[in-house]
Amino acid sequence: MKYLKFAILSVLLVQAALICWMSMPNPGPGNRQKPPVRQPAPAEVETPVPDVTPAETEVPQTPRIATDAVTAARAFNPSEPAPFERKYATLAAAEELPAGPEAGPNLSPVIVLENVRAVFRQYHSRFGGNPVGSNPEITAALNGGNPRQVVFLNPEDGLRVNGNGQMIDNWNTPFFFHQLSRTEMEIHSAGPDRRMWTSDDLVIR
Repeated sequence: MKYLKFAILSVLLVQAALICWMSMPNPGPGNRQKPPVRQPAPAEVETPVPDVTPAETEVPQTPRIATDAVTAARAFNPSEPAPFERKYATLAAAEELPAGPEAGPNLSPVIVLENVRAVFRQYHSRFGGNPVGSNPEITAALNGGNPRQVVFLNPEDGLRVNGNGQMIDNWNTPFFFHQLSRTEMEIHSAGPDRRMWTSDDLVIR
């Protein structure tokens, strides 16, 4: 009888142990917690700054010639290079103006051109516009051939007229007058080479 009680007690203890073990969560592969993986701190990478020295660039000078003057230049001599490929000496921007003969005491090519411009402004002030036409027609209008017969050309200012009735520059070459608008005239001198639309031309407005 004593051994029977001991056997029953042992069975009950084993059953109790089995129940406790079965009630515990199964630590299977999916339930096991993995230890946190420590990410290495990102290394501080110093980005090298390139030592760039800006190159010295030369800014080309744009010729100060109106678009319609360019069209006139091409029509005048289409065999010449494109006008923007040539250097035009504009009096307002020219660094070195070509030396030339004087049309009178202290009347250099630049001064004569400025005097021609002043004459056009005087004509405009008197008549409200510029004379139109070719060089001989414009010269005639400035030399008394206008409604009031006012003479604007003074030889003492270097404003000379050749035998063909053309106003000429210091190199005895006729000026080329280009009407930009009713109030603005562009005046070309062929310069020392006496050829229009070349690099030594003098231009004023």
